[in-house]
Amino acid sequence: MASMNDKDYYGILGVEKDASTEEIRKAFQTKARKLHPDVNKEPDAEEKFKEVSEAYAVLSDPDKRKRYDAMRSGSPFGYGAPTSSQGGYADPFGGFGGSPFGWGPFGGGFGGSSARRKSRAYNPRAGADVIYELTVDAETASKGTRRGVTYQRYAPCDVCHGSGSVESEHSETCPTCGGRGHITVDTGIFGVMAMTCPECEGTGRVVANPCQACGGSGRTLSASEVVVDVPAGSHDGDEVRLTGMGNAGTNGSSSGDFVCRVCVPEERLTRSQASGFNFIGFALPFLVLGLLTQTLSSLLFIVVVPILIGGYLVVRDGLRKSVRWWRNAGVAIANGASNGFMIALVFTLMFSCTAGLGRGGYMGYGRLW
Repeated sequence: MASMNDKDYYGILGVEKDASTEEIRKAFQTKARKLHPDVNKEPDAEEKFKEVSEAYAVLSDPDKRKRYDAMRSGSPFGYGAPTSSQGGYADPFGGFGGSPFGWGPFGGGFGGSSARRKSRAYNPRAGADVIYELTVDAETASKGTRRGVTYQRYAPCDVCHGSGSVESEHSETCPTCGGRGHITVDTGIFGVMAMTCPECEGTGRVVANPCQACGGSGRTLSASEVVVDVPAGSHDGDEVRLTGMGNAGTNGSSSGDFVCRVCVPEERLTRSQASGFNFIGFALPFLVLGLLTQTLSSLLFIVVVPILIGGYLVVRDGLRKSVRWWRNAGVAIANGASNGFMIALVFTLMFSCTAGLGRGGYMGYGRLW
């Protein structure tokens, strides 16, 4: 079997050496449909299909393609002579004994490091929510307000009505992999490897007649408008949810929601203030421990320093009069105290164990004498 150096992958796919990734993908799909063993009954069809698949696996990935071009150009290692402090064969493509194109357990898998490419894969997925932060002052949040919001989202395609196909309502079996979602590639010395089908992206189904407007996904990026009613008595962090106004799903799947989060600066702790209250809360368990065990003098450093740092961080950004602000401060202190309590508990257990071992050792020493 010919080695990878001897194979002209560009010639196998019928593309130029400067062909784009999209041109390589289209050339592969065209040849794969003609040479697939389920369609072509010629004796050498299966072997040619494997060659085409192998060529695409290399040329479709920018890194693998660069290494292949380096080998074909006369520099077998692409980056100069291989060196190794361990002796033996140094893999010039990143590792000892690994596959030079990233297949199998030594590589990142087919297409692992490359960007996601366009395809006509039929892959219905629900749309994600759109999160929008609406900033209002405390008085407005208390009285309530109505605001119009313009935002970008993935909306159902107007041409195919979200299905991804202009003429057919149903998907069809992928002609490249026969519905299996993967194809096998004979890599020569590395044996037969399985890789995800590049046409259906592993789903086994493809859009029958891909819509030109959305590329077969069933959705397009567009601007939308909604009117948000913030109810009276709202506070920082409250949410107003509008069902179905988020990102549209692919291939006719359900849309996500538009989620408007109310932001009231007067009620919100700054990042520094949250950290400051955490410091203060962290010191409280040690303060209580020192008072109960009458060892406060030995714990003075771990009590005073966090309180001083925390107080500075809190005061630096200014105190608020809002009741909700102080409630958030209490939550931050409680979070810091929970962390401090666990560490204080460990300190107590270590102190108890050390004291017990000391008494046992002293008594045992007396009995020996």
